[in-house]
Amino acid sequence: MGNGTKTAVLLVDCPDRKGLVAALSTFLYSHGADIMHADEHRDATLGWFFMRIEWGAADFDLSEDDLRRDFSNFAEPFEMRWRLKYPGTRPRVAILVSHYLHCLNDLLHRHESGELNCEIPLIVSNHQAAAPLAAFYRLPFHYLPVNQENKKTAEETQLKLMADHHVDLIVLARYMQILSSDFVSQYPGGIINVHHSFLPAISGAKPYHAALERGVKIIGATSHYVTAVLDAGPIIEQDIVRVTHRDELEDVVRKGRDLERVVLSRAVRWHLEHRILQYANKTVVFD
Repeated sequence: MGNGTKTAVLLVDCPDRKGLVAALSTFLYSHGADIMHADEHRDATLGWFFMRIEWGAADFDLSEDDLRRDFSNFAEPFEMRWRLKYPGTRPRVAILVSHYLHCLNDLLHRHESGELNCEIPLIVSNHQAAAPLAAFYRLPFHYLPVNQENKKTAEETQLKLMADHHVDLIVLARYMQILSSDFVSQYPGGIINVHHSFLPAISGAKPYHAALERGVKIIGATSHYVTAVLDAGPIIEQDIVRVTHRDELEDVVRKGRDLERVVLSRAVRWHLEHRILQYANKTVVFD
């Protein structure tokens, strides 16, 4: 998608059966699609089929509205769930952050350089630390302190901001507050978090401290979709780095933060490129 060609992307999943690839390809080809990439996966245990198709839209003879209508009729007999990304649409991403800024800084740099194809209409934080960084990148910053007494009101304000700015995806860039189930339910499959450990091995608020105390030789970071169950949503990406007996806590934290930047940016980019399908509390991430 980086060659300047206007492309559309279709993600589908459904019960597995013979002829699905042929049927999908024929439908698109019959309307002039120039299929550039096609990838599929089958979960033999669940009997489930997954596919991502990307095609050049220059000679495609259906408008977005017509495609949605016609494909909905096509998909119904196959019991397909599907998601369409059409040329010209840029997702709108809100970033929530607390006082650790390494992930935010990385995301904003990648966005500025064109690596993340989205709009960022706002940054929201329960600390003031991110305000200068938001100003440097000329992005609106909203300071909303959160405590036990005002948490419900703060989340209502956050949700109103999301609605007012037509946000499609929320990224928690080391946002150190637990979102309520009511908040999460407003964005099913639309909130990405980075956790500073290799889930589910070491969870909790201080996994680097726990890793050092346990004497592990590998630490990791995890990016996942947020669900009502804390740190238990579908995992998108993980990475690891080795540590040794010579590493002090600050060394472990430094190595971990490098991982956090990478796994979060990968997860966000793959989501924006429509490469992820969620099922059974897992993900299929297409190349």
